[in-house]
Amino acid sequence: MIELLAWPFAAGLVLTAMHAWFGLHVLARGVIFVDLALAQVAALGITVAILYGHPVQSEAAYWYALAFAGGGAVLFALARPYEASMRQEAVIGIVYAVSAALGVLALDRAPQGAEHIKQLLIGSILTVTPQEAGALAALYGLIGAAHWVLRRPLIEVSFDPLLAGARRRHVFLWDVVFYGSFALVVTSSVRIAGVLLVFSYLIVPAALAALFAAGVRGRLLIAWALGAALSAAGLYASWTWDLPTGPAIVAAFGAATALVALGFAFKRLSGRLFAKIFCVFVGLAGLLLAAFPGMDQPWLDALENAAPAVQEAFLTSLERATRRDSVDSISAASAELARLRALEQDVRWGSKPMDAERQERLRQYLAGRSELLAGDQLVLKTLRAKARERQRYALGMPLLFLGAIGLAVLARKASSAAPRMPFGM
Repeated sequence: MIELLAWPFAAGLVLTAMHAWFGLHVLARGVIFVDLALAQVAALGITVAILYGHPVQSEAAYWYALAFAGGGAVLFALARPYEASMRQEAVIGIVYAVSAALGVLALDRAPQGAEHIKQLLIGSILTVTPQEAGALAALYGLIGAAHWVLRRPLIEVSFDPLLAGARRRHVFLWDVVFYGSFALVVTSSVRIAGVLLVFSYLIVPAALAALFAAGVRGRLLIAWALGAALSAAGLYASWTWDLPTGPAIVAAFGAATALVALGFAFKRLSGRLFAKIFCVFVGLAGLLLAAFPGMDQPWLDALENAAPAVQEAFLTSLERATRRDSVDSISAASAELARLRALEQDVRWGSKPMDAERQERLRQYLAGRSELLAGDQLVLKTLRAKARERQRYALGMPLLFLGAIGLAVLARKASSAAPRMPFGM
């Protein structure tokens, strides 16, 4: 695993190092989707190159993408002085929508257009070579060095444009420098990582870092650490569950964002408000179980998985025996399928050799075992439906009343604790 994921992880570190820096500027400027728009414009350039017969990874495709992205960068720099009349975010949205539409129209005329669209969206970071990662690191190193030398005016124009204008810092010139170098970075990243992953590397680490640090240096260090950790988590998930690598890393960024948001939300909740939310959840869960026992009840599924007796209490003795037999059969079949799928994955990744005939036998056996597993799962689903019909009154109605009573008690306490106005006021 380490040998296969080492260079994709190295590419993720390179992307994090450069995109986190640009992400801080993008958030400060309030142009959140500029990266997505420039990436889509670069993808449009690659699309035009495909129409002219150039492969996606060719040098010609790269220069087409850079030319298109450079044009978009100049357009965004020209639009900034007119922020009062037409918001820059509107220009970015228009550029993104038009570029995406033109890309679809162009690829509709190209062979394997749907496959090209998929590649431009999710990239191919898993197949990155040491040469590609090294070239990307060298390019980003040069851009990073240039930004370090010019950091004072660039930071001032992004984080305090009014002060920069008052000092006559030639804001338009620095906007061209920023967006031009940004276009070069995005063009180089899209070829490897795709539009969605490039956007995630730009926005998510910088946005999360802003919650934990106020200064530029602190945010940058936190963003680098987050980008590296989430890249590793996405690659590990891709390997473990045999998922497409780019979307797996994007999902890791999304999961981190959700966890941080939940953490800050719980931190702000008072005890009484949390109690109200809990009562609403309990009452709503009971209402849905009582009214719609056939729909998915994730909370009850999780409870029954942790404590099977919760479901077995509502089954007959014969149904309980059938359930236990099915659970044992599913456990054995799942372990066998996991072993065989790991073998199939090793064969696919080239870790273990296997001739074509044995690969076909393995595929057929997996298909057969999967069908048997699906049959046992259907038995469990049928038994669960029978239990739900009996639980709707035994669990659903009490939960509904419990939630309602809890809310009533909290409301009464709140009203009694409220300050009373003097008589006559």
